[in-house]
Amino acid sequence: MAIKQPKGKTVRRLGVNIYGNPKYDRLLDRKPNGPGKERGARKRGKTSVYGEQLKEKQKFRFAYGISERQFRNLYKKASRMPGVTGDNMISLMEQRLDNTIYRMGFAISRAQARQMVTHAYFFINGKPVNIPSMCVSVNDVITTKNKKGIQNLIRHNMSTSQNSRGSWLTIDDEKLSATVNILPVATDIQPVGNIQNVVEYYSRNA
Repeated sequence: MAIKQPKGKTVRRLGVNIYGNPKYDRLLDRKPNGPGKERGARKRGKTSVYGEQLKEKQKFRFAYGISERQFRNLYKKASRMPGVTGDNMISLMEQRLDNTIYRMGFAISRAQARQMVTHAYFFINGKPVNIPSMCVSVNDVITTKNKKGIQNLIRHNMSTSQNSRGSWLTIDDEKLSATVNILPVATDIQPVGNIQNVVEYYSRNA
């Protein structure tokens, strides 16, 4: 289910550009304080531990466009995997197809990547895909639909995108394709928030 919130207010409330679109960096430069915290507004009390955990959870949820139900299930899956639960959560979020398209530089935001996937702009191993939440696997080859309008859009995005490309991908800018070499690991990702706070939030609300 799509997350429908005023993105500008969400960015200001969380204090970080979770969407990756440069326009929100400019918004934070102009209005660094959250909504209701403009000059002259009454100060609020110190945020509780629970409040901080909730805030960090929202950063990841909104950044990756994941519903609460999906995110809770992702936590449960990560907690059953070997290794550190928080690192596993980041890896699983990065493996999503919409995020992979974003990390390829083919979309300027995850929201745009999600829309492109939904409209079946891409193939995995020659088969059309339209599920943003599906996870890619090692050796998957992602290719682009052979339509001029789609390819022109992607080339435009590649020329303007400022997001970090995935080191776990081999990207062919000419063919507009990518191969998944390895699964993404948390140490290679700049997280949008404190993932340990997210783990603690769900562990106390299990």
